[in-house]
Amino acid sequence: MFKIFYPFFAAVILLSGCAHVVSPEIKEESDPELTFTELQLNPQAHRGKIIVLGGVVVETTYKDEGTLLEIYQTRTDHRGIPIDLDVSKGRYLIFYRELLDPEIFRKGRKVTIAARVEGERMGRVGEVDYMYPFLTALEIHLWEERPRYEPYPWGYQDPWHPGFSPYHRSPFHRHHPWW
Repeated sequence: MFKIFYPFFAAVILLSGCAHVVSPEIKEESDPELTFTELQLNPQAHRGKIIVLGGVVVETTYKDEGTLLEIYQTRTDHRGIPIDLDVSKGRYLIFYRELLDPEIFRKGRKVTIAARVEGERMGRVGEVDYMYPFLTALEIHLWEERPRYEPYPWGYQDPWHPGFSPYHRSPFHRHHPWW
């Protein structure tokens, strides 16, 4: 009996790891045809529509009513994870009705947001006036920061690496003659 259910449970567990981060209800309500470029050209024309966007936090500001996030847009993969972080088609403002800690939602954090288009707001990027698409967040997913790591554990040096030198070894490495 249990042998019949093992493949079913394994499939459920594997497929649940591939699900989109936005809830199915919101994802179904969103307009998959609406691109960020179209939204940026005329936010007023798309007022009331729901869109799913990815990006990176530029600034987090507390307001009396909630939190305002300035985000630069990036592409997302099939799960909603922001990718190609060095390529952006612009910035947008997200208003969230609760207070979000600016230390957690700090500059450089990746987010995926499902939001309703409210219109546009004038702001500044540096010394230039900038027209931001303005959205109200329905769901926000803050992606985990992955720690940077060195390609090799401390004390190990790859002899095939171009920068390898037998004279720069760790103090725990015994000297062995070259064969």
